[in-house]
Amino acid sequence: MIKISKLLISLLFVFIIITPQKTLANEKLKIGLLIPLSEDNQEIGQQIIKTVRMAINDINSENIEIIVKDTKSNPNNTLKSAIELKNENVKIVIGPVFYQNLVNLDEVEDLIFLSLTNRTIGLPKNVISAGVNSTSQLNAIKKFLEVNEIKKTIFLLPELKYEAEIKKGIKNSKLKTKKIFEYDTEPTKLTKQIEKITNYRIRKQNLEDEIKRLKQSDDPNKEKKIKQLEKRYTLGKVNFDSVVIADFDESLKSVATSLLYSDVSPEKEYFISLNQWFNESLIQEESLQPMYYPSINKKNWESYKNLFYKKFKKYPNHLSLLSYDLVGLIYYLSFKNNFLTSDIEKLFKDENSFKGKIGIFDIKNNEINHRLNFYKIEKNQTTEIF
Repeated sequence: MIKISKLLISLLFVFIIITPQKTLANEKLKIGLLIPLSEDNQEIGQQIIKTVRMAINDINSENIEIIVKDTKSNPNNTLKSAIELKNENVKIVIGPVFYQNLVNLDEVEDLIFLSLTNRTIGLPKNVISAGVNSTSQLNAIKKFLEVNEIKKTIFLLPELKYEAEIKKGIKNSKLKTKKIFEYDTEPTKLTKQIEKITNYRIRKQNLEDEIKRLKQSDDPNKEKKIKQLEKRYTLGKVNFDSVVIADFDESLKSVATSLLYSDVSPEKEYFISLNQWFNESLIQEESLQPMYYPSINKKNWESYKNLFYKKFKKYPNHLSLLSYDLVGLIYYLSFKNNFLTSDIEKLFKDENSFKGKIGIFDIKNNEINHRLNFYKIEKNQTTEIF
């Protein structure tokens, strides 16, 4: 595997060093941008354009040309714009942003699309998912479980569209789970399902039975013991030591809160979620802490956000940071190939590693995975674990 030097502070350091060198080919590196520039998602597209310009300025190369096309968040228009890019001799494209706009792209030959989606199932053969996919996240979770010798993990999976993606990630990462439970996100049904998963009614009955037994016993300390038991909700342990909740935002909070109501505490059993992109609202939910999750490099994300705000007076979304790194990744792989873009497809099949602001990309067999960091939310602050 080709590895970036440990002395590499960032990908930009490499660019500054290698850019002044003469390329062995006169072929200009054309990068297509296939993004929404109209309709409801135009702000996402504008942020990506600004970020790509930042990346090109940092690379400081005259050998890059960016050609922008509008998807209009529509698969048919996406196909039309992709064909236009091909006619302008573009070989590699950043975008589309959304999974639903990918469906027709297999009709465009000799182009590679680095989509910002994190979905990997059902992609056309010329589309590579560059988002933070489930395999990347579950690889980090697996590492955390192994380091902490956590043996009895259950997995809570919502019955939603990305269910198959999560199952693929579990398989690819070889994450060992005690059991996978699929749950309904409707609150009333969710509560009943969590009670069943945690054996809540049995544990509650155990408590009632123990209090009743003590009342009828001759134990000289029974009054004290009964008072202690009456402060509890259940008696008996759950049959797991950690729970991975594959959910987000308010739905994640609902599942975690249902666990609390079932007398499962994050102080006793590990509460782990998928990538939350440093969701500020979770920091305020002290009752659900500590909570753990994998994510991109937080320091780099904060640095990028502040720089973007300084330049444009607004904060960026995480998709724009991903597009920044993709410009660097394309430039790096193209440089290795002497900017012969006619053979660039081969570079995504070979095994490579690349360090960007998000973290390290691993590329092999037309797949991109991310080596993620791992974080802990506790006492209303986020701390990096590894």
